[in-house]
Amino acid sequence: MRSLKALIMVMVFYTALLGVIIHYSWAGEKLQGRVIIFHAGSLSVPFEAMERAFEEAHPEIDIVREASGSVEAARKISELHKPCDIMASADYEVIDKILIPLYADWNIRFASNQLVLCYTKKSRYATQINARNWYQILQRKDVVWGHSDPNLDPCGYRALMVMQLAEKYYRLPGLYNKLLSNRPQIRPKSVELVSLLQTGNMDYAWEYLSVAVQHGLKYVTLPDQINLGNYAYDPFYAQAVVRVAGEKPGSFIEMKGKSCTYGITLLRSAPNRKAAIAFLAYMLDPKGGLKILKAMGQPPLIPCKVSSQDVKDKLPEVLRALVDVDR
Repeated sequence: MRSLKALIMVMVFYTALLGVIIHYSWAGEKLQGRVIIFHAGSLSVPFEAMERAFEEAHPEIDIVREASGSVEAARKISELHKPCDIMASADYEVIDKILIPLYADWNIRFASNQLVLCYTKKSRYATQINARNWYQILQRKDVVWGHSDPNLDPCGYRALMVMQLAEKYYRLPGLYNKLLSNRPQIRPKSVELVSLLQTGNMDYAWEYLSVAVQHGLKYVTLPDQINLGNYAYDPFYAQAVVRVAGEKPGSFIEMKGKSCTYGITLLRSAPNRKAAIAFLAYMLDPKGGLKILKAMGQPPLIPCKVSSQDVKDKLPEVLRALVDVDR
């Protein structure tokens, strides 16, 4: 697994570095200082490659990344008021609901994903599990499985949505509650479950496809009707609803099922705005950061999308050419 990850990292690093040198040396301005990025844990591996490539081209810039669940990342800004330049979420709606309009002005959708059920050769029933029987195996009392915390990480509430949708798709009333009655283990963010799988302390975990590819995990691919990976099924996905903790104690936010779409924004109070915009211009370019995402199993949106012309007009000029209005 480590050799696969290392090979991917080397390939994307040199490809991305070439892209940075060719496409972003035009800036003419000297960029320096720290760029602080809060991002979803599922973006850790591709963002590490982007960081290395960008810093190689701009040695006086230090990209400082902090991975967590996307909801937790947004609350670091809205509740703890931690300094941050860029926030990248595994669910673009987290930015819309928590950061806009007080902390950010716009939201760019830049990639998609889907949920898969991950396992290793050490997992119980690893030779038996498939797309037809996965929900039966997860109900077995000797199976240990888990998902991330839905109050902190979109992958957590998306895992719950997948299981809600499975009940409808397979026409098995009560399936959702039966699955949860087997007491799944919960961790703050989805990537923390990877080490539990690799050490054999967990048999199965809900993850994004990109995370499975990046870490060399085995996985069960689910039908498009339930994997949250195909926007054509958004009307069906919307039947799944999960309540997550709101900003105030005792309050809740209702999240409805929707295809997995990642969003990114520049904070209004960004300490190093100029350098942050330069990084965004690199990251959102098909020959730059989006190429890394594609190589790591995460389909980028080319071009990236914004919700309206008004939103596009709010973007820094260098970013406008990299996005299109979602019609």
